[in-house]
Amino acid sequence: MPFVRNYQRYKILLQILFWLSSTAFALASFYVASDYHFNPATDILRALILNTGFALGVYINLWVLIPKLLKKKYYIFYTFWLLISMALASLIILGLFYVLLHFYRPRLFSTYFFTTGFYIGVSSLAKFLNDWIKMQDIELRYNKVEREKLKAELNTLKAQINPHFLFNSLNNIYSLSLTNSKKTPEMILKLSDLMRHVLYESRENFISLQKEIEFIHNFIDLQRIRLSDKTDIRFELDGDIQNKLIIPLIFEPFVDNAFKHGNKSISDNVFIHIQIEIKDNWLHFKVANNYEESHQPTNDKAHGIGLKNAQKRLEYLYKKEEYHLNISKKENIFSVELQLLLKTTK
Repeated sequence: MPFVRNYQRYKILLQILFWLSSTAFALASFYVASDYHFNPATDILRALILNTGFALGVYINLWVLIPKLLKKKYYIFYTFWLLISMALASLIILGLFYVLLHFYRPRLFSTYFFTTGFYIGVSSLAKFLNDWIKMQDIELRYNKVEREKLKAELNTLKAQINPHFLFNSLNNIYSLSLTNSKKTPEMILKLSDLMRHVLYESRENFISLQKEIEFIHNFIDLQRIRLSDKTDIRFELDGDIQNKLIIPLIFEPFVDNAFKHGNKSISDNVFIHIQIEIKDNWLHFKVANNYEESHQPTNDKAHGIGLKNAQKRLEYLYKKEEYHLNISKKENIFSVELQLLLKTTK
């Protein structure tokens, strides 16, 4: 906050102005009380004595009592010593008046006591307000640093997306080109869409769900090239995907994992089943595949962003109550279920 920084820079000047204003107010009070007669030598000295006493009480409170007692929650001791300092300030005013001006009015002790208390109250309120504003400024700067740190971490996570599926797709397209397959141009276009999505469209924290679904479609089509016709690949979509937002590439590690390990199964019934259902702004995603224990999924670097990476991105961008991720292995079937509260563009 610029206000806080400016206040700290001019704090001493502001305090000087405060005490000059207080002295001027005291002089004005003497002038009115003496039927508009002004004695410069006497009145100025009286005003200085008064403000010296008030200042003593104020700074004992600000520099000693608040930091040493009040902030440490010694409330009884703080109250006791605050009353002592107010009394001391009042006695010093009475004493200086007597010594320097031969003015002795013990009955004014209570007046000086409560006036000192008023000054202490005003200065304490100003200090607490200043401390609160400084804390707000520190919190804002801390939050800014945390946001920048989070942004950097998210960018790092996005940068860790393993392009091995792109290289695999290039190899598959190369194989198609060798056989002069009519599918080659179509597959090149799909790969181009995939690369554009990964490199450009996924830069934002949230993107269109429709684009993510298109990404999954293209991904599956490219993966089909290298799989046997006997592989049971299913992709089911149910619900309205319009005007919905989701974090980019959140499905990719789970789907890629299924294709990578599902096709290594020596079973005759190799399957990869993917389901996405949208209902009441909640998305239910499920992917399941069979695998052999010798090829069971792991979370090492070979998996790029990997399952842990996906979990981190969910933790960063969603509240705990906005998603639920369950990963399970049972009877040679690996499955991932993700329930996610979608954001909307409306």
